[in-house]
Amino acid sequence: MSNEPIVAAAGLNKWYGEYHALRDINLDVSRGERIVICGPSGSGKSTFIRCINALEEFQEGRIVVDGIELGPNLKRVDDVRREVGMVFQSFNLFPHLTVLENCTLAPIWVRNVPKKDAEATAMKFLERVRIPQHAHKYPGQMSGGQQQRVAIARALTMNPKVMLFDEPTSALDPEMVKEVLDTMVDLAREGMTMLVVTHEMGFAKEVADRIVFMDAGQVIESNTPKLFFDNPRHERTKLFLGQILR
Repeated sequence: MSNEPIVAAAGLNKWYGEYHALRDINLDVSRGERIVICGPSGSGKSTFIRCINALEEFQEGRIVVDGIELGPNLKRVDDVRREVGMVFQSFNLFPHLTVLENCTLAPIWVRNVPKKDAEATAMKFLERVRIPQHAHKYPGQMSGGQQQRVAIARALTMNPKVMLFDEPTSALDPEMVKEVLDTMVDLAREGMTMLVVTHEMGFAKEVADRIVFMDAGQVIESNTPKLFFDNPRHERTKLFLGQILR
């Protein structure tokens, strides 16, 4: 893991009207680092990672992704999005396209990859998430866990330098959660830089290099999993852990 930040947020502030959603967020992410972001609902976790991928605008501060600073220049936004993959709570697959077509759409139209090459790459990543046999199915023919693994494969086909996960298991039935988390664990072990918003604390203990706890739009605590769970520093963190670890 390099010490050079691949993602850097400094003095980040965001409002929705009068509601102050993000308050002076400062966070550096090293290459290859796996960060789990947790906190209560409404704490700003999803808003923060959506800002990194330019899906949300922010009013103050700066975000730099692999040397590219996000700002009003839409070309730079496109440049950042080419480097950052994102997996959402809902799978956001096109229901009228097959799994293979969902995975090749962006490489063909955004990166101008020839169809044959895009399909070969897509099959490689479908194998990586252990569902190549479903390549010619439509999303509606698959379970939620399988669809989420397709969404991960689709993000990987763009060869991102950073992967963002916004509560990727929250919409799944409990028996489907493990197959998605196992896929994410495999990615982490291969050295992918990851920011993961999740309440899956078992995953956080196994995979995270650092756990970031947010509340009311602020970063309250950031620490290694061992220190975060065994010796939380802030009362708000202790209260949160007491609620979710019962």
